[in-house]
Amino acid sequence: MSRILRPMPLTAEAFTAYGDVIEIAGAPDKVINQGMCGRHHDLAHLDFGTGKAGISLFDAKARSLPHTVDMVERHPEGSQAFVPLDGVPMLVVVADDLAGHPVDLKAFISGPGQSINLFRGTWHGVLAPLGKAGRYAVVDRIGAGTNLEEHWFPEPWIVEASGPDSGPD
Repeated sequence: MSRILRPMPLTAEAFTAYGDVIEIAGAPDKVINQGMCGRHHDLAHLDFGTGKAGISLFDAKARSLPHTVDMVERHPEGSQAFVPLDGVPMLVVVADDLAGHPVDLKAFISGPGQSINLFRGTWHGVLAPLGKAGRYAVVDRIGAGTNLEEHWFPEPWIVEASGPDSGPD
């Protein structure tokens, strides 16, 4: 038997426990480059622990709804930011942690101009561009040590298109 999730729009308020929604909101903090560029400054809480920041490019295949979530992962040594390069929306699945296990899954769909930064240790689904393939700049920790934990669910979660969340944790 599958458990059902219904995605909601990605908002900073709804996502605050899991990470940052990176987007332009309001006037820039500073105008630079002879008045030709607005800088919206320091929009994410990047955390690389004892490692260093790295920028990688991901080329991800398209996903669609309904979408099966049979595994989530987390990075205990650092945050991980995803910046869409093609404007393709992402399905973002996150979960709370209870004694080292993911619980209370939530699903979000990013909107135009939105990126995310997942806090260190946040359980999350795999990169899932919706509707078509997408390329992403990913800023995350590069360094020694194990920075990946996976949790496989005995029963998968299914992200469907609409309606209220249902199903046990």
